[in-house]
Amino acid sequence: MLKYNFKYNLDHPYRSIEHRNILLNKKILKDIYTKWYDIFKSFVKNDGKYVELGSGGGFIKDIIPQVTTSDINDIPGVDLSFSAEKMPFDSDSLSAIFMIDTFHHIPNVSDFLNEARRVLKDGGKIIMIEPWNTRWSRFIYNRFHHELFDLTRDWTFESSGPLSGSNMALPYIIFRRDRKVFDEKFQELKLIDIKPHSPFTYLLSGGFSRKAFIPDFLFPLFQKIEQPSWVRKSFAMFVTIIIEKVIR
Repeated sequence: MLKYNFKYNLDHPYRSIEHRNILLNKKILKDIYTKWYDIFKSFVKNDGKYVELGSGGGFIKDIIPQVTTSDINDIPGVDLSFSAEKMPFDSDSLSAIFMIDTFHHIPNVSDFLNEARRVLKDGGKIIMIEPWNTRWSRFIYNRFHHELFDLTRDWTFESSGPLSGSNMALPYIIFRRDRKVFDEKFQELKLIDIKPHSPFTYLLSGGFSRKAFIPDFLFPLFQKIEQPSWVRKSFAMFVTIIIEKVIR
């Protein structure tokens, strides 16, 4: 299947603009992101303050207009530019932090979690959609994806760049493998839910690097195929993780 030819390298701010053009013009991928944004929207109330980290070329404001978008790169159309490890918000000020494929790009996630603990209100939440670890996902990520997927690493990595630096296994490492360590280290951050999903649809969409592997009309069929809980549990490539700040 044909790959996209990009003008800018992976870490250049304008690469996100190229990604945005793909996202808005590839129906399957746009439908997937719309569904993910709708998950975020279910946590939104009129009086809260909401921030998306790693917004890149996304279109979350089309779904949640009041959200503040942000990225580590200075990207046209994104509200703020800052590192997730040092956020420019007052303590106890945010109702929720939204993230899609961002957590595993943070070189020191302990620093981010400490910052999230600081800026979230009591009852505020982190809702992240991230890569997940199953036999199926390991097979795909380790053979057909450029990013590192290493279950043996610790909670940090040496960053080579905002997007090129990563460990896709970080969500599994912290919230499953090292769950007890997380609970002890971040006692005000309560892990509410882990929902594995998307075994096939994102892969078949081709993501941001390849043309779609299926025509648009087959997308609903594969959505149905991946709905049974045993399919999602056994073959999930992504996960939705929900964390709540609870002052003890």
